[in-house]
Amino acid sequence: MDRLTSMAVFVKAVDLGSFTAAAEALELSGPMVGKHVRFLEERLGVRLLTRTTRRQSLTDFGRAYYERCRIVLAEVEAADALVADQLAEPRGRLHVTMPVHFGRRCVAPVLLKLAQQYPALELDLSFSDRFSDLAEDDYDLAIRTGDPEEKPGLVARRVARQRMLVCAAPAYLERHGRPQRVEELAGHQAVIYRRSGRIRPWLFPQEGQSPLEITPANRLRFDDLDAVADAATLGMGLAWLPSWLVRERLSSGALVQLLPEQPAFLYDAYALWLQAPHLPRRVRLAVEALTDALPAMM
Repeated sequence: MDRLTSMAVFVKAVDLGSFTAAAEALELSGPMVGKHVRFLEERLGVRLLTRTTRRQSLTDFGRAYYERCRIVLAEVEAADALVADQLAEPRGRLHVTMPVHFGRRCVAPVLLKLAQQYPALELDLSFSDRFSDLAEDDYDLAIRTGDPEEKPGLVARRVARQRMLVCAAPAYLERHGRPQRVEELAGHQAVIYRRSGRIRPWLFPQEGQSPLEITPANRLRFDDLDAVADAATLGMGLAWLPSWLVRERLSSGALVQLLPEQPAFLYDAYALWLQAPHLPRRVRLAVEALTDALPAMM
């Protein structure tokens, strides 16, 4: 006999209080229920149940074995549910928070394609540069740029590396000249991206050293990347922006990339989610889709 089946029959007989009731619930004969229980007792070499004509009761060992059987059967059901979830079509709400521009231009198209592929999947997308708490705000997934948060119970996976470029409008370069070295950037006017009230330096890789930090002079500071690109296109100053954001402007000549020989700083983007014993398939598929698609956009 199959041991797990016999354990399930034994647990059902205890839960319902009789072999007859267990037989009816499991659509077995009464003698077959007895066979399953005897199979366990013979295998273990101990009696699990004491039966009289009026009632049945667990032995001390039977009570302990019953509790263990319940745990084992619950784990088996959880394992079966896990397999079923991984094989089934993803469904339900996928709640994601992401930066405004990176989300709209890069992340959302990937998730929309996923929603087209799986009609039972629901998307609930939030576009905000504010850092949200995944647990408090009930998010399945957060997309972050920059260094990931280091919090207990939080899992981070890099999904893209953004190439950061220094660019300027031809009109600005005609008036102020074209910088030839990174160190010359500090002497130019710049349009600065400011997030959460902080002005972050521009970073440039150095072999074997920490990145070189440059903060050019600035009188225009925006918390919107498109506004930074617009001001730079008007000739208001240099800008340090991700390549995906200015690709069309560079192709049209509205902006010019500066210091093309300088290695680009790679500004990472991460997917973050709360650690859990079982990651829902909709979340796993979303992370895999972003990991596969985003690098080509960068």
